Amino acid sequence: MSQRILVVDDDADALEVYKTRLTHAGFEVETAESAEKALSRVKAFDPALIVTDVRMSGMSGLDLLEKVQGAMEGVDVVVMTGHDDMDTAVTAMKSGAFDFLVKPVDPKVLQGLAKRCFREQELALQAAEEDVAPETEALARGQLIGRDPRMVEIYKTIGVLARNRATVLILGETGTGKEVIARAIHEHSLHAEQPFIAVNCTALTDKLLESELFGHVKGAFTGAVGTRKGYFELAWDGTIFLDEIGDTSPDFQSKLLRVLQERQFYPVGGEHPKVTKARVVAATHQPMEELVSEGGFREDLYFRLRVVEIHVPSLRERREDIPLLAQHLLGRIRRETGATVRAISEEAMARIQEYDWPGNVRELENALTRAAIVARGPLVGPDHLTLGTSADLMAAPKGSVRVLEGDLTLDGAIECQIRRVLEKTDGNKTEAASLLGISRSRLTRYMERLGL
Repeated sequence: MSQRILVVDDDADALEVYKTRLTHAGFEVETAESAEKALSRVKAFDPALIVTDVRMSGMSGLDLLEKVQGAMEGVDVVVMTGHDDMDTAVTAMKSGAFDFLVKPVDPKVLQGLAKRCFREQELALQAAEEDVAPETEALARGQLIGRDPRMVEIYKTIGVLARNRATVLILGETGTGKEVIARAIHEHSLHAEQPFIAVNCTALTDKLLESELFGHVKGAFTGAVGTRKGYFELAWDGTIFLDEIGDTSPDFQSKLLRVLQERQFYPVGGEHPKVTKARVVAATHQPMEELVSEGGFREDLYFRLRVVEIHVPSLRERREDIPLLAQHLLGRIRRETGATVRAISEEAMARIQEYDWPGNVRELENALTRAAIVARGPLVGPDHLTLGTSADLMAAPKGSVRVLEGDLTLDGAIECQIRRVLEKTDGNKTEAASLLGISRSRLTRYMERLGL
């Protein structure tokens, strides 16, 4: 691709220095003493990068930037000025400048900037040609992405499960894609045409969870004005996905165990059993063996659920998959938000691979969505990324990646709420658990997991 640079400045000596240094670095360079002359040379020279001073007699560098942005697709503009003022910088970047430099400009800095610009142009061109995220049916369903050996084993397991109706337990940290795996199991099964019903067990009280799953008869409880079918009945031959099964109560666990053992259930308030053929896929981020040994989860139910057990690796455990996954997510984000970005710069990708992603794939998708919305042009750059937590901000060196004011992952929200309630109750866990609407033992497990 073209590595031609047009340098625009009304300082003849500066033009000569820039041309000499950039030419020596291997670029093809032309110069112009004014914005008007630059415009007259653009068509014949066809530059891929224009480097322009801001304050010149006649048309300003910002006016030139505006004209280039409006008429010359694929041409980047770097703006230089001897006046280090915020308004000029903001205006330049808002208008779509690739970068903003304050004079005097070190020729080595300009050389490095030009190399980065052309490298990112090449990445964007490759992404456009390869169509990094084609709109396929598999992609729309949230296809699993990754070449890590542990992910490959998961793919194989999904294939084996397609031929049977075994109960599955999926273990993994928050945001690793446990529901995506559950859906893949369902969609590759012989009963893919039947419903897939996902239930977040932590979002409902025991009574509501029981009513949602098993249904209820008219008059079973206050507000039960009619008979209602539960998910097990509605799913029939399909799949019931029970997310965060590790956080359920012993009472609910005993009722679920009976369903798995007898393939029958009673609607709330009902006298006659109903039959279910639905496959159960459960998932949790909890350490189940510890939970069982501590009495927080029924051992017999644990063994019923883990006929097939799938361990999903965290994102930091499969860093080599991150570039592939990030490009996949970016394609989906582009379609859903209408963003113009098509690729991720090398510098941004390096930041993404270095970060530990405590919120895993979900956090990566959120970070890329924000980046795609604020990015200018076809590339996500390092300045578009917002990574980490407020705690990281105190420890991070000056000039490092910008961070969020607070942890936006689910664990972060849970930790924040628990801290607030414990502060309100002066550390009384029994009272705090009551205010949170959970058992004291469950609060203790949360505190231990979050290091509180």
